[in-house]
Amino acid sequence: METIRLRDEYIKLGQALKATGLCESGVDAKYAIEKGLVKVNGDVAYQRGKKLRGGDVVTYKGETIRIES
Repeated sequence: METIRLRDEYIKLGQALKATGLCESGVDAKYAIEKGLVKVNGDVAYQRGKKLRGGDVVTYKGETIRIES
């Protein structure tokens, strides 16, 4: 499980995928999200710009990212 500690109020979903290395680029993140392969708190997310806040959990490719504030 990867953990991202927020420096600001939120991080965008695409940025979180890139920051953890699950996606190599913003384009890769965009396509993964558009294809419905990414879940936020158990629900499929289709917005690359979705704001993630402390307590949110992202799953992609069997990996989990926890957002901490």
